[in-house]
Amino acid sequence: MNLLYLTILFPLIGFLLLAFSRGRWSENLSATVGMGSVGLAALVTIYVGVDFFSHGQQPFTQALWTWMHVGQFEINVNLALDGLSLTMLSVVTGVGFFIHMFASWYMRGEEGYSRFFAYTNLFIASMVVLVLADNLMLMYLGWEGVGLCSYLLIGFYYTDPKNGAAAMKAFIITRVGDVFLAIALFILYNELGTLNFHEMVRLAPAHFAADNHMLQWATLLLLGGAVGKSAQLPLQTWLADAMAGPTPVSALIHAATMVTAGVYLIARSHGLFLLTPEVLHLVGIIGAITLVLAGFAALVQTDIKRVLAYSTMSQIGYMFLALGVQAWDAAIFHLMTHAFFKALLFLSSGSVILACHHEQNIFKMGGLRKRIPLVYACFLVGGAALSALPLITAGFYSKDEILFGALANGHINLMTAGLVGAFLTSIYTFRMIFIVFHGKEQIHAHAGKGITHHLPLIVLLVLSTFVGALITPPLAGVLPENHVGEAGKTTLEIASGLIAISGIAIAAALWLGKRTLVTRIAQSAPGRFFAAWWFAAWGFDWLYDWIFVKPYKAIARLLARDPLDALMNIPSLLTRIANKGLVLSENGQLRWYAASMSIGAVVVLALLLVV
Repeated sequence: MNLLYLTILFPLIGFLLLAFSRGRWSENLSATVGMGSVGLAALVTIYVGVDFFSHGQQPFTQALWTWMHVGQFEINVNLALDGLSLTMLSVVTGVGFFIHMFASWYMRGEEGYSRFFAYTNLFIASMVVLVLADNLMLMYLGWEGVGLCSYLLIGFYYTDPKNGAAAMKAFIITRVGDVFLAIALFILYNELGTLNFHEMVRLAPAHFAADNHMLQWATLLLLGGAVGKSAQLPLQTWLADAMAGPTPVSALIHAATMVTAGVYLIARSHGLFLLTPEVLHLVGIIGAITLVLAGFAALVQTDIKRVLAYSTMSQIGYMFLALGVQAWDAAIFHLMTHAFFKALLFLSSGSVILACHHEQNIFKMGGLRKRIPLVYACFLVGGAALSALPLITAGFYSKDEILFGALANGHINLMTAGLVGAFLTSIYTFRMIFIVFHGKEQIHAHAGKGITHHLPLIVLLVLSTFVGALITPPLAGVLPENHVGEAGKTTLEIASGLIAISGIAIAAALWLGKRTLVTRIAQSAPGRFFAAWWFAAWGFDWLYDWIFVKPYKAIARLLARDPLDALMNIPSLLTRIANKGLVLSENGQLRWYAASMSIGAVVVLALLLVV
């Protein structure tokens, strides 16, 4: 386990090599370095994982060096490995490697090929720092690193101003959450004198036993940071626009890793949240509302990647719901399975987009199952896992753990929201599949070729089935065990399974065939109203534009002609006028000089007489 630091070092070296190559390397060499560095990190993760299990799953801390030491304030660069961080590390490096492999095929011929892999390598290094940090300050370093990389990758196609605007939007909105997280960090250090996760959890109960409300503020601000990074209500508006980046970026950042950072933060600091049950319940409420709102928004989207983006928002909502009802293991289990099937869906959508000559509108596709059968199979399996189809998919097992956790802990309303979300998920997922792969062929598609295209899809396809659900995260002793019985679990599984199947049946009835019923609904007055409202994601962008953007621009215009600024310019203006007057007096004429001397003498005499 002493090799743990290599999981950060390998991607970091890959980033430096690619960055200093300045795009002069061939695509093969750039792909080898970019993919190889993450592959080596994944191999180190396997070695460390085997060592971890052989030592009885004992937590391990690797001390590297002291980062800051000022008086009593000391922050160490220590890497901590336990069941939770090993699970996250495996997802980041494992799924990240297959996404890099697919990207080496997807990005061929694109301008900035090596730049792309430089950014993704830096992203992986930052994410591993975030995951392995044993203190909040070091985690914040990785947290900011992934924020920077997401900005660079979303705006990768920088020649289009829309992509730059999407990158800036993601950067600014996630920074709002980051400011909340920074303030939480200040409060916790001020109160507890440490930022080490284990020390904070040990000291917090005694310190906050009296009527001290600072812990409520700290956990509320931690939640604010998690909400921003994980695109939950009310900081969720950046995620859909983030689809402006290349499709492998969507798979890497917005499905498998970065958006789950908020879930990981709350799980890692669970000891603090357990002391503030009101804030923990708020976590569940935010997740439940977000998953339902995102589900309705996904129902009417026409861009294949935006459907998946709202789906990601909804699935992260399930993880927040699980955290809120104290189903800790279920949240991390769903985080893992979601990484499998959502990465599969995003990579498959990338294959569809290239096959259809960069077309992303699902209504301009159709009948693609015959042209790209492998991708069709991937969409079926990934879509079934997303819809939690019973018994055969990984998503069924993890989602049902969440719903049962809500039921067993008495949160019936949150469980009901989860079931509504499951129904919507199966409808919008198979709506997309039926429109894209069935019906009349509208575009001539060509299938992707090569092992770098096929292998990642096949591996993720297998992991999205029940095989992926056989992988049990080693969370014993890390997260609190939820001792609940099995009463009602089978009934809930049957009910959720029937809900998923009924959603698929409704999608088939509406979008297979001539689609007369759905066309009639869409053309009715209520249909047009709700379609426009949901298509705009419930109007949050419009609302924020009026509340924040327009007033900010108005203030900026006012300050552009700042009266105080004009006042500060008066001394310089007077100096310039005086200068011009003196320049006029220096004209080289003797009569003028004699007159000015005479006037000066008179003024001096007058002053003497007055004094």
